[in-house]
Amino acid sequence: MNYYKKNQVEDLSKYHFAFINVEENNNVFKITLNRPEKKNALHPQMINEIAFAMHHAHFKKSIWIVLFESTGSVFCSGADLKAMIGQIEPNNSTIPQPEKDVLIGELFNTIYKPTIAVVNKDVYAGGFLILAGCLFVVANKELKFSLPEVKRGLFPMQVMASLIKIMPQRKVLDWCVRGYSLSANEANSLGLISHITTEDKIHITTAKLIEELKENSPTAIRLGLEAFNYISNSNNDHDYLYKMLKKAQESNDGIEGLMAFKEKRKPNWKGN
Repeated sequence: MNYYKKNQVEDLSKYHFAFINVEENNNVFKITLNRPEKKNALHPQMINEIAFAMHHAHFKKSIWIVLFESTGSVFCSGADLKAMIGQIEPNNSTIPQPEKDVLIGELFNTIYKPTIAVVNKDVYAGGFLILAGCLFVVANKELKFSLPEVKRGLFPMQVMASLIKIMPQRKVLDWCVRGYSLSANEANSLGLISHITTEDKIHITTAKLIEELKENSPTAIRLGLEAFNYISNSNNDHDYLYKMLKKAQESNDGIEGLMAFKEKRKPNWKGN
């Protein structure tokens, strides 16, 4: 996380978000895309707001899980095309400008906490940066998933890079160059969706997943995701991995987990 400093993002109450809503409850931090009148198109300042919120979640130890939802008829329609040609809609966001341009894919690589996208509406174009970045995607089986950039004279460069990490490369390229829509069942079979369900059961499925994640040590998960990012971007360095294992073992959660196993009881996680 290198777009905002820790001291900038500690107190979200000091700021006004124009494009997203944020809420923390029971170790879960929810980020809701809230630009329904524009189908949650990613306004440049909306991207900054998402980055700011994710930095807050990254640095705050009481947050164990990050949840993405949306308002309106579309989960996310991708980049704001009007903004791309210089027609940037004014807004009253007080979120400061980042130290450099935000790359959404980088945010998901370095948050080191489980991320869940709850997708109850269709997704287009750059919206897949969120789905591909999240560890889990819980989706309504009636949805469609579309990559129409080539029909606008564009190409989903960053989306392609994110998708090839979780889907077969040839299928990703085919999808990008032909610009068609996938059904939810197809997206599920290709690995884009982790949990497929119905519209009326989507929040029940999500709640069950959250409770399952909370059964496990948030510290161990955080260190494991950090190690995963490291080995994904380097050769398998077993010296580094051994050090990360020791770090998990010597953490308060690591000590508590081993003691709970010895004493045959449920562990009481602290997240450190």
